[in-house]
Amino acid sequence: MIKKEMIAMLLAGGQGSRLGILTADVAKPAVSFGGKYRIIDFPLSNCINSGVDTVGVLTQYQPLRLNTHIGIGIPWDLDRNVGGVSILPPYEKSTSSEWYTGTANAIFQNMRFMELYNPEYVLILGGDHIYKMDYEVMLDFHKASKADVTLATIPVPVEEANRFGVVITDEHKQIQEFEEKPEHPRSNLASMGIYIFSWSVLREALLKLKDQPSCDFGKHIIPYCHEQGKRIFAYEYNGYWKDVGTLCSYWQANMELIDLIPVFNLYEEFWKIYTKNELVSPQFVAEEAIIDKAIIGEASEIYGEVHNCVIGSGVYIAPGAVVKDSIIMSSASIGQNTVVDRAIIAEKAQVGNNCILGTGEDIPNRVKPDVYSFGLVTIGEDSIVPDNVRIGKNTAISGETVISDYPDGVLASGETLIKAGEKI
Repeated sequence: MIKKEMIAMLLAGGQGSRLGILTADVAKPAVSFGGKYRIIDFPLSNCINSGVDTVGVLTQYQPLRLNTHIGIGIPWDLDRNVGGVSILPPYEKSTSSEWYTGTANAIFQNMRFMELYNPEYVLILGGDHIYKMDYEVMLDFHKASKADVTLATIPVPVEEANRFGVVITDEHKQIQEFEEKPEHPRSNLASMGIYIFSWSVLREALLKLKDQPSCDFGKHIIPYCHEQGKRIFAYEYNGYWKDVGTLCSYWQANMELIDLIPVFNLYEEFWKIYTKNELVSPQFVAEEAIIDKAIIGEASEIYGEVHNCVIGSGVYIAPGAVVKDSIIMSSASIGQNTVVDRAIIAEKAQVGNNCILGTGEDIPNRVKPDVYSFGLVTIGEDSIVPDNVRIGKNTAISGETVISDYPDGVLASGETLIKAGEKI
């Protein structure tokens, strides 16, 4: 039997429905971020930087791009003969076949993978947050506290605490109470969804609750361990951590990368963020181009103006185009004399000539006001926007659209244009 001190189980199967059309055909952890990265690059990089060299990645929703991106783990130095990275999708068993129905259920279904390494500790991670954390420091805290379970926590503004699971601790950081999204929170210490379990404790809890429908760590496993008198501690993290689960937070996190002194620095030598690098040509910036505060990916061609933007690789911005406060993902194109203001444009989307994106009043979206908000224009993967159209705020477009789809050449603020067969 192979023995590892700590292995990581990375939950990367989430749909990310609050990102709307950005996750129509791709799992949330595989969504582009910061021009050249994908969201899952951050927890994977944290693992290898922390000395955790055995990672099981649990996939479910739209796994193809995620699987292709991770491959055998070469960019993260996780291509190991013993350990390394393993993709763990749901699979058919001799007696049944079932999807992962909850975070803990997904881990339970991969009990054999964990038993293969017989670890002392198991690190449970989500695949959809942007942060840098040394898990080895958290493990040292777990050991020093003689903990059975350690939760990574972060202080949040008290007015936002009702969005999180919060914990109440004593002076030694031992958790006394849990409150799951309380209406009137008594603490501002929020769970980050990162856990270290002593393996024997996790195994016992998973087996005990294996028949619990939609078994979840926050709702079932942690409360069960608390009821059993296990020692549960809060490891307080005070660095940058961003849940990019909404279009608003996703846009804000990208924009923060291009601040003069970014809160989250992608360029630190001592804690690198690794990703799969394609073999592409260098970027090209034309003599007439104007660029002000931007991240520009490899193989992009810039002929127009770019102000305060995150631009992926292989992007084409035509002469006369002006792009402001926007995220343009890889291989997208912006036509001549087109103005783009506060937009998220997904991979391989094409925006025509003489268009205006982000115009008009800030009217709530009629179909999904909680998703398409913050005055953003969101254009899905492989979508086509024809020449000479005006697109308002809080709008969403997905699919190959033509001029007849736009009454009088306009998609008004708050409207949604999803072509047949596309997901909203």
